[in-house]
Amino acid sequence: MKITLSLSPAAQVETECLVAVVLDRNENNEKSKPGRPKDDKPAPFVSASDKAVEQAAAELLSSGDVAGKSFEVSWIHKPAGLKAKRLLLVGGGKAKSFSATELRKVAGAAVRALKPRNLRSLAFVVPEQLQGEEALKAIVEGALVGNFDPDTYKSDRKDQAVESVTVVGSGNQKALQQAVDEGRIIGESQNFTRELVNEPSNRMTPTILAQRAQEMSKEVGLKCEVHGADKIKELKMGAFWGVAQGSDEAPALIVMRYEPAGAPEKPVLGLVGKGITFDTGGISIKPADGMEKMKYDMAGGAAMIGAMRAIAQLKPKVKVIAIVCATENMPSGKAQKPGDIQTAMSGKTIEIINTDAEGRLVLADGLCYARQLGCTHLIDAATLTGAVVVALGYANAGVFASDDDFYNHFKAAIDKGGEKMWRLPLGDEYLDAMRSQIADLQNTGGRWGGASTAAAFLKEFAEDTPWIHLDIAGTAWMENEKPWIAKGPSGIAVRSLVEFAREFGNSTKA
Repeated sequence: MKITLSLSPAAQVETECLVAVVLDRNENNEKSKPGRPKDDKPAPFVSASDKAVEQAAAELLSSGDVAGKSFEVSWIHKPAGLKAKRLLLVGGGKAKSFSATELRKVAGAAVRALKPRNLRSLAFVVPEQLQGEEALKAIVEGALVGNFDPDTYKSDRKDQAVESVTVVGSGNQKALQQAVDEGRIIGESQNFTRELVNEPSNRMTPTILAQRAQEMSKEVGLKCEVHGADKIKELKMGAFWGVAQGSDEAPALIVMRYEPAGAPEKPVLGLVGKGITFDTGGISIKPADGMEKMKYDMAGGAAMIGAMRAIAQLKPKVKVIAIVCATENMPSGKAQKPGDIQTAMSGKTIEIINTDAEGRLVLADGLCYARQLGCTHLIDAATLTGAVVVALGYANAGVFASDDDFYNHFKAAIDKGGEKMWRLPLGDEYLDAMRSQIADLQNTGGRWGGASTAAAFLKEFAEDTPWIHLDIAGTAWMENEKPWIAKGPSGIAVRSLVEFAREFGNSTKA
């Protein structure tokens, strides 16, 4: 998608479709006098600094057919006073609560409204409520995310992609252009992650995932190393190898390094991703129903690869090392079995209770290796537990943190990136459920509090290093199409990780 910035008046922009946001200024008549019923009648208005856009939409808005509800779409053909062929009005909800997060979704909804009409270009008017760099960045990110569809292998696929977006704003051209460029980098990186996650496991083996990481790293200037089974055994990654040994596909230990000139030696941010390219459950095999979705069990690893793509281009002054432990989890005569004992890289022994609790095993060795490489702060991401979906549904990713200050900085990045995550508890009581009678730990803790017991297990391998764990099992895959995003891979965590890395060096002491 080609993205350009225009500082021309919106009325003068020649385009197939001009997009403007409609908001409702009626906050249920909060200022009404006590005892009087609230007036719920919508009061929609076009949020645009160009009066010509408001005038073109005035008749439709006054008709009562438009309320400004979130993602409500209305078309005006040959709008009076505008050079655009069409005016698309997209609802953004209540004006009082409208933010960059909503704007990002509105931009995605606009693109998705154009796609089935085979319209190839649009111009988006920056809403008056959110003028500035943040608004432009949100529009670009949302437009790119909305343009992605997962129908890669359909033989009759109709290419409906929007090819160009013009963002119509006002202000300092240099600052606005930088915001557009940043939005493009982040949006494209989120879509790159989604492309990786969308691939079926026969076309996204650990080897292929490693190749994609290497190709991307070469393009953006990252250092990338890929190690196989011999190195995994040499490093004594017994937990990782225990999962990998059951598959005929070779595992891959992917290490990407971002080391900008002038960055201090410390801190070093470590990003660790679960890269299970297909998860059958191993000997503790999953039910057949829905197992095809287990191609996305590498979404945490893909998020780290996508985040590194953006970090390399945005160039924060901080060192970042990303590690992805990639393998399949398969049942075979070579596969690990319930009751087996594995020795992790840290030296801790693990009793395997359920071979389908494999993600924490590969992450255990990934976290230990990240610390060995010099990472002073750690964030991991994984589609780790069904329990987090029970707790939070499909709306929020689960966040666990061993350090409050580290979490507070990350929470600011979550808010800026517009992703929904919710902090869940850690504590010794959860670790108690993970203790084994025969080894140091066991890899499952029973039915209750499964997301927290899994996190407590991982914390044992992060040890005293400040650490955050993202359980994205319920959010890595969109179960239903939304107005702003297609059903399928979401690319969750990329935006938050990138926003955090950009501020990390400034906000965290070594």
